[in-house]
Amino acid sequence: MNVRRHHISAAALAAATALGLGTLTACSSDSAAAGNTDKFDVVASFYPMAFLAEQIGGEHVNVTSLTQPGQEPHDLEISAKQTAQLQESDAALYLKGLQPTVDEAVGQSEVKTKIDASTLTSLEEHGAESGGHEEEHADEHGAEEEHGHEEEPGHEDEHGHEGEGGKDPHIWLDPVKYAEVAEGVGKAFAKADPDHAADYEKNAEALAGKLNDLNTEFRTGLKDRKTDVFITTHAAFGYLAERYGLTEEAISGLDPESEPSGARVKELQRTAKADGATTVFYETLVSDKTAKTLAGDAGLRTDVLDPIEGITDSSRGDDYFQVMEANLKALRTALGAK
Repeated sequence: MNVRRHHISAAALAAATALGLGTLTACSSDSAAAGNTDKFDVVASFYPMAFLAEQIGGEHVNVTSLTQPGQEPHDLEISAKQTAQLQESDAALYLKGLQPTVDEAVGQSEVKTKIDASTLTSLEEHGAESGGHEEEHADEHGAEEEHGHEEEPGHEDEHGHEGEGGKDPHIWLDPVKYAEVAEGVGKAFAKADPDHAADYEKNAEALAGKLNDLNTEFRTGLKDRKTDVFITTHAAFGYLAERYGLTEEAISGLDPESEPSGARVKELQRTAKADGATTVFYETLVSDKTAKTLAGDAGLRTDVLDPIEGITDSSRGDDYFQVMEANLKALRTALGAK
């Protein structure tokens, strides 16, 4: 496969050093850990894509993440060196609509295999309030119906975080949808690197099985609860809420950097009182100031609900599954699950 040397800016190196060596070695996809390779070279846009590539590719792949540990992925700006690295890779695995600069760079690159995770499952529109559907909605239709619903041509702009009417890209927070994506990635790897096709497909199947087990754990763990409503910093958990019959009320919309209006804050205070919400969740990669202010004014608790857009030393776990377990525990406490 391609042999290339990875470049890392001085600023990124300093940031990584400040986070500590643990964040550099926690995931082999960290770009600082990548080097020359003769394996199947995959450039992943951010952690959830890198995790898929590593789990499915195993020993046959070299995975490099464009997003540094601790960097908020929505804010990523692709450097010229990263663009060059993308050109030299064997495959790009990304999620269209989450990182506009990545979408543009991949679109303009000559990389042979381009895998857009958003085409491997169905996407929906979620705003500041999302979910609220009964759990049976997901179970009746099943993964078979959702799988393979590709986005219609001309709808690319609806993916973005610019407005709350856009398609929500946070599919990895629904274990069922993430499993669908895993199966699609396995098939794409097998097609691009047929010498190792059997291993890719076997690894993808194993990962999908673990994700389906996680889905069962969430469904069981959240079944007996006092309230369906939880409040978050930004609307990242719409798919999770819909999967398990919950309602997410977000301070901001799909973009974590958007500022809530005074009217929205007052609305959330009323909602919390009416629906018995107990907790305002914040995240590890975004400022907790607004969440703590709202919680203080409304007499609510605060806790972390991690959208798993990156793993750092402050994450409640070393990988996707560990952090999702921590998220389930936090939700059970906040919702009064027995």
